[in-house]
Amino acid sequence: MNFSKKKKVVMAFTVEKCTKCNAVKKRAFSDGDALFAMSSKCTSCGEITSIEKIFGESLDE
Repeated sequence: MNFSKKKKVVMAFTVEKCTKCNAVKKRAFSDGDALFAMSSKCTSCGEITSIEKIFGESLDE
């Protein structure tokens, strides 16, 4: 019998939260991301967002 192992791929994600309107956005992790760092402009109100969480999700291949 041939048992093949599934490869697990872990994708890293960053969660940004707006300091003004509390909008939350999940995006792919980028080099240089750090917790609580200021990130990009909010798409809802234009205020600066901060990084709230960095995490990985495993995907089966």
